[in-house]
Amino acid sequence: MKDEFGTAVYDAGLRLEAYRFRRSFPKHFHEYYVVGYIEDGQGELICRDVAYALKKGDIIIYNPGDLHACAESGAALEYWGLHIPKETMLDLTGELTGQRTLPAFSQNVVSDPEAAWDFRALHEEIMRGSREFEREERLLLLLSRLLRLCGQPVGDPAPAGREAVERACAFMEGHYGERITLERLREEAGLSKSALLRAFAREKGVTPYRYLENLRVGAAKRLLEQGVPPAEAALRTGFSDQSHFTNYFSRFIGLAPGAYREMFLDKERLCHEK
Repeated sequence: MKDEFGTAVYDAGLRLEAYRFRRSFPKHFHEYYVVGYIEDGQGELICRDVAYALKKGDIIIYNPGDLHACAESGAALEYWGLHIPKETMLDLTGELTGQRTLPAFSQNVVSDPEAAWDFRALHEEIMRGSREFEREERLLLLLSRLLRLCGQPVGDPAPAGREAVERACAFMEGHYGERITLERLREEAGLSKSALLRAFAREKGVTPYRYLENLRVGAAKRLLEQGVPPAEAALRTGFSDQSHFTNYFSRFIGLAPGAYREMFLDKERLCHEK
């Protein structure tokens, strides 16, 4: 939704709101959590009687009730934000820490390149309506990092077994053409969502969603080699639409699906000519 103030999207799957603004804000507070990002410009934030100089790449965090005001200072301030209701935050922290309690963030401004990258990727995916699996995964990874940086201490559960990760992988290998959710993988692995993400990163070096996308691209590659049209290959390997398929295939393989298929069609034509 766009209006004179900015752009807003409600993500029903994640149960939060995403905003993009280019404006200042008077002194106010929220009854929910806010995680924001300075996409561009410079500004000054006053929160809990502390003044912060804002710059591009900064992460902003407000606890419910934090009184704050934000003004531009020089270049126009472009601000991206996530508004997270308390009930949603309770579920998220319960998933990440095993304790369904509301966190108290000790810092209102965080300069951390990894958190900034995670935030931008998540916000972009919410705005364009990427798959819920990918959005949920990114939200958990972002919040986990912010809790480690400036939240209440998060217990470090015992490392999940390799067998649990292999169960999740086997499920994806057998069902990549279907709709798969993080919840379904959690059930197969027998882990919490956050434990599954940590175990996957440790054992495979990628997140479950990236592993699934690689499986799908590999399967589509084999279909294209057999002459299957790109649209059909996308459908049979679980991609939501042609553009999604083309984007991932091109990123991983270096060629568009049609160009890759054409290589094998040319090879067949040459064989017939001989």
